[in-house]
Amino acid sequence: MLALDHNQEVLIANTDYNPRRMEHCVHRMIEHQVDGVAIMTSEMTPELVRLLQRRKIPVVFLDTGKLGPLVSNISINYEHGTGMAIDHLTALQHRRIAFIQGPPRLRSAKIRRDAFVRAWERNSLKLGEDYLKIGNHNIDGGQRAMKELLAMSQPPTAIMCSNDLTAIGALLAAHHAGVCVPEEISVIGFDDIVLSEATLPPLTTIRISRSAIATRAFTALYGASDGGVRRGIESTIDTELIIRQSTGVQKNSRKPGVTDGSVT
Repeated sequence: MLALDHNQEVLIANTDYNPRRMEHCVHRMIEHQVDGVAIMTSEMTPELVRLLQRRKIPVVFLDTGKLGPLVSNISINYEHGTGMAIDHLTALQHRRIAFIQGPPRLRSAKIRRDAFVRAWERNSLKLGEDYLKIGNHNIDGGQRAMKELLAMSQPPTAIMCSNDLTAIGALLAAHHAGVCVPEEISVIGFDDIVLSEATLPPLTTIRISRSAIATRAFTALYGASDGGVRRGIESTIDTELIIRQSTGVQKNSRKPGVTDGSVT
């Protein structure tokens, strides 16, 4: 709406985290003579950044930008929401809390993982690397990682995920394994996409305000110039925990799906 209010058209492209698609999208936008580029999900090579700078096209990144002339960055305060999520789970008596991260090659995925590890350590949750699984920020990656976690001799009682699609995959894997959420295992997502309210059960997640991101991105790209040279802007957006029905009290240490015996 901000763009429309300022008589600007919006060209949208999906890179699917693919570097070649990113390069193609950038060249396509240059051909369309865009006035600015917002990179909201992927990372860009320095060569592509320099290409846009040479053409005096401002760029704004989400988490991955290095501030400079024509280059702005929006940072997400992952620490706040992640800390609230861990506090929420520990208050529900969870101690075995696992994390399904995004692709290791993505700096943004590493930032989310590191925020979780720090919150983990602040709460003295001394768990092994087996509780850190690698996903792909898609549903199938969440399913695979959840299956691995459920197969452990001492599986976690709660799972945090790097994004909501991963968490949706985790919910599906739990359902197919006959594991009840949240009675036997709790699941938390990240982003608060529209689908997170429509899952069964509705997903507890860490919300990042999309409207705030859009406003900051547009402001960075459309903002006034300083002496004819557009200066990069650094801004931070907070996160918050949205509690729904996919988290609950950790009732016992029994392995999910097992009716007899216990795990200590």
